[in-house]
Amino acid sequence: MNIGLLANDTKKVLMQNLCVAYRPILLHHRLYATATTGQSIEATANLKVQKFLTEELGGVQQIAAMIDNNQLDLVIYLQDHTDFLQNEPNIHDVYSLCDMHNIPLATNLATAELLIKALAKGLLDWREAYK
Repeated sequence: MNIGLLANDTKKVLMQNLCVAYRPILLHHRLYATATTGQSIEATANLKVQKFLTEELGGVQQIAAMIDNNQLDLVIYLQDHTDFLQNEPNIHDVYSLCDMHNIPLATNLATAELLIKALAKGLLDWREAYK
């Protein structure tokens, strides 16, 4: 499955820790991320990540385009809610597109872990039929 990984600067360490903890599961899937997030995941979790531009240069829009084309099966977007208003347009695009295409979206660690565990159990296999 194709998994989009996004994290605001203050949540990058949390994303790294998530990817290290669930590396055995994530190894079997294709990972996509913005540049800085992808580099940090590759460095700490030793996972291969297809990297796009940084958030500031349009990386979130590139991920959004994949969502809009129904090319992602799961999105994890760990965000800093204290910086919510600054990133609101990009966040809104990702949220809306995930809703439109029935793509599971995690915005916090608890939901991210649940979705990754569901992925490991095959509970998200319906995405293959949906596409």
